[in-house]
Amino acid sequence: MDNRPDQKRGYFGIGIENASKPMNMGNLVRSAHAFGAHFVFTINARQAVTRTHADTSKTEKSLPWYEWQDTNDMALPQNCQLVGVELLEEAIDLPHFAHPRCAAYVLGPERGSLSPALVARCQHIIRIPTRFCINVQIAGAVVMYDRLLYQSNKARALHHIS
Repeated sequence: MDNRPDQKRGYFGIGIENASKPMNMGNLVRSAHAFGAHFVFTINARQAVTRTHADTSKTEKSLPWYEWQDTNDMALPQNCQLVGVELLEEAIDLPHFAHPRCAAYVLGPERGSLSPALVARCQHIIRIPTRFCINVQIAGAVVMYDRLLYQSNKARALHHIS
């Protein structure tokens, strides 16, 4: 069975701004690898979050891992839409979000929020409709799973039409 992502469905990357806990970053990166991400990234990560400490599945050997110092350093591919995951009033609840074909999802830090500068760069802000904040790695896995479901449902709808 061929497990390579279907290029017609685009690509995605996922990362954290101001990551401070190596285990959370490691778990997010491991999940990203499992869900078929095409790249992972950090923005302004604390020194404790390094490639060597962060991921037990050795994702860096399979995926590009970008480490940007701040939002000004971010260099996403052309046509890649930045999607912030944040508990904001204007955010779209995740079950109702139409995922872009090419996207980079960014989560806020543990015990914090996305910076105003990063929110301003995002083309979309989504939220997971929970009663309170959940662990950053869990939030990332939920977002990636929702993307997978969205693409599966979209593919099914197209298949039934033709």
